[in-house]
Amino acid sequence: MTSADARRRASPLALLVLLGSIGVLAAMGAVLAGAMGLHLPSSGLHLVQAEWQEAPAPAFTAPAPAIDSRALPATWQPVSLPLALPAALLQQARAAETAPPQPTVLVTWLRVAVPPGAPASGPLALYGARVKTDGTVAVYIDGRLVHRAQQDGPLWNSTRTPLWVELGPAQGRPPAREILLRLEHSSKSRVALSSLWLGDAGLLQGRRQVRQWLQQSLPAALGAAFMVIGVFSLFVWLRRRHEIGYLLFFNLAATSWLRGLHFHLSLPIANDGFAWLTVNALFWLVMVVHFFLRQLHGRPLRWLTRVVVATTVIIGVLTLPPVGVLLNTPRVTPLLYAVAALMGATVGLVGGLCAWRESREGRSVAVGIGLCTLLGMTDWLLQNNFVSPEGWYLGVYVNAVALSVFGSLIYRRYVDAIAAVERVNAGLEERLAAREAELQASHRRLREVEMRQTISDERQRLMQDMHDGLGSSLISAIRSVERGGLGDAAVSQVLKDCLDDLKLTIDSMEPIEADLLLLLATLRFRLEPRLEGTGVTLLWEVRELPALPWLDPSSGLHILRIVQESIANILRHTRATQIRVSTAVVEDGVSVSIEDNGLGFDADAALAQPSSGRGLQNQQRRAQAVRGRVDWRSGATGTVFTLWLPREHPPHP
Repeated sequence: MTSADARRRASPLALLVLLGSIGVLAAMGAVLAGAMGLHLPSSGLHLVQAEWQEAPAPAFTAPAPAIDSRALPATWQPVSLPLALPAALLQQARAAETAPPQPTVLVTWLRVAVPPGAPASGPLALYGARVKTDGTVAVYIDGRLVHRAQQDGPLWNSTRTPLWVELGPAQGRPPAREILLRLEHSSKSRVALSSLWLGDAGLLQGRRQVRQWLQQSLPAALGAAFMVIGVFSLFVWLRRRHEIGYLLFFNLAATSWLRGLHFHLSLPIANDGFAWLTVNALFWLVMVVHFFLRQLHGRPLRWLTRVVVATTVIIGVLTLPPVGVLLNTPRVTPLLYAVAALMGATVGLVGGLCAWRESREGRSVAVGIGLCTLLGMTDWLLQNNFVSPEGWYLGVYVNAVALSVFGSLIYRRYVDAIAAVERVNAGLEERLAAREAELQASHRRLREVEMRQTISDERQRLMQDMHDGLGSSLISAIRSVERGGLGDAAVSQVLKDCLDDLKLTIDSMEPIEADLLLLLATLRFRLEPRLEGTGVTLLWEVRELPALPWLDPSSGLHILRIVQESIANILRHTRATQIRVSTAVVEDGVSVSIEDNGLGFDADAALAQPSSGRGLQNQQRRAQAVRGRVDWRSGATGTVFTLWLPREHPPHP
């Protein structure tokens, strides 16, 4: 199995691990919930019997600081806790069909008698898993107000906030005999109350914290994590605008965070705008999921898109508080949630069918939508009192499911992108290695060709130099000897000249690395033994010179022969006793000067006579070959010969 296949299998595995973690978390919650259902030891009382009655009220009002339950109407009816009042009162509601219309606001009273056995010392607390109402929650102990959850107006997040009332130390005061709860609500709302616990605050605090953590803190953390990843996706989209999936993921995280905004706020909220935002965020969430599925399976589904967008826009406009057509009331909101559930189920079903054969990611999203819809339906049943109010909200973990599903998609795309980059890099490395091998082979061939060409060029140069210099001198000497025109001394001189020329040719083959001083030093090494036998003093005043990039073996041989010819002329014709060789740096080149103290001569006249000026003409010709020039300044006290050489060779015209 390749690394790419392993990554493809790892993505669903990561999704299953995340969903399994959520399942374990839900199982832990169920275990904790079951543990909460057990009776506490002697430190607390579990109150499951109560009496209730309902009374009209003119409006939402603040509870009185004290009240006597005996002053209320004597219409108390026994009831068991936990209690979902609308479900328990269906028969009475049918019997009261002919009664006058209900008022807008109702007050439900619940009276709980406290049996003996409450703790006699330590701080006491009253705990209830859930109190469901949309108005004020007030708790009285023996007629005295000890807790008030809301001043007035409708309340939107009481169902997720456990009832917690700290009663203070029990020592020094009589034990509580009666607990009276005042639940203020609108006439159409469904009021519910869980069973109550009265006992030691330290023991009950753990029960309260576990429920609050599972129903508020953990969902808030999941929503915040989802939002953080969504913001990261937004920044990715800003750099890669063509990948619209990252923008949809951000919208998904943002709408999911708005949907669970009540988890991030600890205080009760009585704002119509807040209710409008949280209710409509559910429709926005479904719409974003629909566009996400469309991108995955690639089908436009125009009719479904129009229905989803139109439904979202129409409900958003009709539920706006300033418009007031469909206010967020306990009678309207459950219907809106039913519409959202139907729309979500339709989007998930249609999108899942379209993506089932074409996109594995689409199938994952469809399964996730179905799971989220089921979790939301359990919340709808709990919110509308079709199940016990001591149950657990499972819809709070919709963020976890969405984060797992869509996070796995982003994770898979990220891993696939890395795999694609690795494949591209591997391909580039293979092509680069092949190209490098080709270049190395080509370089070897070029070096072989260059070496053969260099050897051939050097062979031709040596042959040409030997033919023009050594060969010409030997042929002239041979002819002169054959004709008897040369004496022994002349023949000896010719042979010495030929030997010097051969030495110069050999010296020109040494590497000189563009260094004129090294070339002149080689010439000095050859000349000093010859000068010692003539009694001529050699003064060597050579200075440091810059490198000449154009100086190669062929150019070096020209320079050596120019200097050799000049010194040979001094030895033959001037009767000099001293030769001074010096170098200098001029503006655009370097110069080599050879000065003697012998007899002078007329350089122009010598150049004009072909027979006597052949050596000078050869010097001029060789200087032109290296793009330099020669000059003679001769007088009664001696002659100064100057060879000028350029630093850089100008391009050929």
